[in-house]
Amino acid sequence: MKTRLADVTDATFAEEVLAADLPVLLKFTADWCPPCHQLSPVLAAIATERAGELKVAELNVDHNPATATTYGVLSVPTLILFRAGEPVTSLVGARSKQRLLRELDGR
Repeated sequence: MKTRLADVTDATFAEEVLAADLPVLLKFTADWCPPCHQLSPVLAAIATERAGELKVAELNVDHNPATATTYGVLSVPTLILFRAGEPVTSLVGARSKQRLLRELDGR
């Protein structure tokens, strides 16, 4: 079964990300972005493997510009890891599952 990433909007960001019980890895994405699409199966696999430990979600910057602006997102894909409502790290660009897990586990 394919895991679908949670969709976050400007309206749901506070509840879905800032108030989340788990750390949240949020992908800032756009429909027109090929590297964003390449990253989707990597994030779906991580969401499945880390279920109960990490919430993985995505926010479309074209439809939800306020949150992207608030966090200084200038290019996509950008990944921001939030813990207890605070941004812990920001990663720009697509990457392999192994590299992303190494980067996340180091935080």
